[in-house]
Amino acid sequence: MSHHSSHGHPGLKQRIKRRLYFWRMGMERWSMRTSTILDAIGNMLMAATCIAALVCIMSMVIHAGYDHTPASYASIRATVRTAQIVFIINILYNIILRMRVTLRDSRIIKWIVDIAVLTTLMPLLYPHPENPWLPWLEKILYSNYYLYPVLTAYSVVTLSHALFRMVGRRTNPSLLMSGSFLVFILLGSFLLHLPKCSYTDLSYIDALFVSTSAVSITGLTPVDISATFTPLGLTILAVLMQIGAIGVLTFTSFFALFFSGSASIYSQLMLKDMVYSKTINALVPTLLYILGFTIVVELLGAVMIFFSIHSTLGLTTSQEIGFATFHAISGFCNAGFSTIHDGFSSPLLLGRNIPIYWVMSLLIISGAVGFPILVNMRDAVKEKLRRAVALVRRPSADTGDARPVHLFNMNTKIVIVTFGLLFLVSAVMFFILEYHNTLQGMSLWEKITQSVFNAATPRSAGFVSVDPARFLPTTLIMVMLLMWIGGASQSTAGGIKVNTLAAIWLNLRAIVTGSDKVTAFSRSIAIGSIRRANAVVALSILSYFILSFTVLALEPALPVRDVMFECLSALFTVGSSLGITASLGTASKVMLCVAMFVGRVGLISLVTGLVRHEHLQSVQFPSDNIIIN
Repeated sequence: MSHHSSHGHPGLKQRIKRRLYFWRMGMERWSMRTSTILDAIGNMLMAATCIAALVCIMSMVIHAGYDHTPASYASIRATVRTAQIVFIINILYNIILRMRVTLRDSRIIKWIVDIAVLTTLMPLLYPHPENPWLPWLEKILYSNYYLYPVLTAYSVVTLSHALFRMVGRRTNPSLLMSGSFLVFILLGSFLLHLPKCSYTDLSYIDALFVSTSAVSITGLTPVDISATFTPLGLTILAVLMQIGAIGVLTFTSFFALFFSGSASIYSQLMLKDMVYSKTINALVPTLLYILGFTIVVELLGAVMIFFSIHSTLGLTTSQEIGFATFHAISGFCNAGFSTIHDGFSSPLLLGRNIPIYWVMSLLIISGAVGFPILVNMRDAVKEKLRRAVALVRRPSADTGDARPVHLFNMNTKIVIVTFGLLFLVSAVMFFILEYHNTLQGMSLWEKITQSVFNAATPRSAGFVSVDPARFLPTTLIMVMLLMWIGGASQSTAGGIKVNTLAAIWLNLRAIVTGSDKVTAFSRSIAIGSIRRANAVVALSILSYFILSFTVLALEPALPVRDVMFECLSALFTVGSSLGITASLGTASKVMLCVAMFVGRVGLISLVTGLVRHEHLQSVQFPSDNIIIN
């Protein structure tokens, strides 16, 4: 009996195993089909959410920028509510039916934003209570002051994540950057043209000009900023400056990575190079550091400006806070916009408020040295602290082998030396040349202050404390040279950049001395960097003369010197002017808009993005010499 049972069980086990196998395979096929269907529905919902996010932001813009009748306001509110429902459906769908993907791709801040959007569902499900449990909470949750910011925040995060996914599709980085700047320029022009953004009837071409100037952080303007724009307009202007300075992709990447966390390897590698992060793992910390440094410096600058102008300009406390914040952003971003009539040449500041010029000079320099330098300095400080801690813990241990050979890389050393020498020489030269001219009648300390300020502003900031039209010809040439050079690469400054100038100078030194290598700080500079520097200089000179020729042909009645200065200021995103901006015709303003855009995104980057790259490494041509003498 037992013998028969022992022979019967294996066949039964095999049948059970076979049935379980087929059942498991069927479940896997069903799961794959279900997963594919869920993913497809999720992608369609995501597309609908992106459209709803765009509609929501446009509705917010219309709501803020125009005066409304009760009917139009009701229409806007209905549109916003529709977008809100789409957002809620998308969130609930991902939480309920795609939990595993949602848990994998979402970070804590994303959960907070999603929950905030879900709380906006409460007024729809539970109408306004007569006797609320918590009156203060009821006032918040049932208020538009809560609903609109939450939906706007969700819209921004959604669109940032969508843009970040585009980066992951191997989009050309140069074209993506240029396109993103162009989108914000056009968006800014429509925003500044809204009726509630200006006191006067601002023409669209002037709104486009100011928007281009803000996003390209130039500072040229055909209108008086202080007399033209309302507080809402100035707020939009400040946001455009901030976006233009840090970069559209840096902002959107921060939102996408910090809120969603998921990104392709390609997009992370591209962003790693953009923000000068050493590794992919350090990408988010580097983004946080750049944004954190920007916020801290601007906040400190705003505090110092506030105390320097407190009770001196005849403004209320809230107006003084707005003044300080706007100028701190404008200073660090090297944007050159001012909300006071006559800017920093105003009698209310000049000769009466010396500290503000020093604060603005520090802000300008902080923005002009470049984010790679700031990241390298952070790494150097961390390494110094690590060494100090190691020395305290093991005083007798030899940690020399573990130390990096160079705390500061060659790029940092070149920028600091070149930037410092240019700043020092230009300040001394301005003091000497303008001592008996524009600085006449000032005390010695005021002359030193204005020399330092006017050595910092031509590099890209464009603020004016003394009239450039009154400069001596020698001073004007020096200022134009500084405008052409600008600040450091990957900074808020314009110009060809001090990195390029240093590379050209070091190459010249190598040619003169007969050296076969270009060296600096015991390092050889790559031939590719020298070639790129030569290309940048050649393109900058060529584009400057084409722009000047065109504008001079369009404006024959204007002085040649003024037009040449204006074109230089626009192309290299400086913002200084000899006073002809408001006199330019529409065609000339469009040309300067193009020049400011090209100057911000970089002509070399734009050209390399548009031109197809040809790879001819496998073909070896005979070499020959060109007679150059």
